[in-house]
Amino acid sequence: MEGKEEDVRLGANKFTERQPIGTAAQSQDDGKDYTEPPPAPFFEPGELTSWSFYRAGIAEFVATFLFLYITILTVMGVVKEKTKCPTVGIQGIAWAFGGMIFALVYCTAGISGGHINPAVTFGLFLARKLSLTRAIFYMVMQCLGAICGAGVVKGFMGKTQYGMLGGGANSVAHGYTKGDGLGAEIVGTFVLVYTVFSATDAKRSARDSHVPILAPLPIGFAVFLVHLATIPITGTGINPARSLGAAIIFNKDKGWDDHWIFWVGPFIGAALAALYHVVVIRAIPFKSK
Repeated sequence: MEGKEEDVRLGANKFTERQPIGTAAQSQDDGKDYTEPPPAPFFEPGELTSWSFYRAGIAEFVATFLFLYITILTVMGVVKEKTKCPTVGIQGIAWAFGGMIFALVYCTAGISGGHINPAVTFGLFLARKLSLTRAIFYMVMQCLGAICGAGVVKGFMGKTQYGMLGGGANSVAHGYTKGDGLGAEIVGTFVLVYTVFSATDAKRSARDSHVPILAPLPIGFAVFLVHLATIPITGTGINPARSLGAAIIFNKDKGWDDHWIFWVGPFIGAALAALYHVVVIRAIPFKSK
């Protein structure tokens, strides 16, 4: 028996944990093979002569086009029915938005970073992850893609039916104030952009090899959860391109009355998430040079 106990003891201590878990992972200095990348230049003229720059913009256009096409078409399918029972309902709409973000981030992350959202681009720009040149180009291509995506849905549904069903445009629901809508957009976008920063953190990628593979999953899931919470309040924007594309194609007062909320809210939320990640989570301003 003593020999067997010795074998068990040796076997239990023969192999160490492959990766520390929980707070143990945070306490170890796993960043020895990681160096903080320099901040992106504010303006980088050389990008304008690079094909990869324009390829990334095209990827953002196509991704946002597909995003609006699938999601607005899903919304139309739910709204056109008198009762939600024969449709996918609010949960289905939330899954459409979250699932498309998961798929599209996975497809485009290696080309453009898979932003598909001006608020995400704005947050990453504030954190100095990309230049102003690229940020503006991405936002323009995202908005154009969103307009085209919503336009295709209108072509399928027909002008009359599309207009009667609201065109998937965002607005503050009855019973809520504009302040309620603005707050919902700020918090919802904070959740999304905070998740983006955490899921794509380069230091975590250096420490945990599984993080880059799983990055699209928590991002898509965050979009899903935010939609579940805020669809009854604002229809859930948290993406200015999505709101702009639907508003332009719908082009009625309902789509424009509260439209400012779906730019101001997401941009404030993205800025707060960038500040929280850089100052609190990563504490970059307090690191010794």
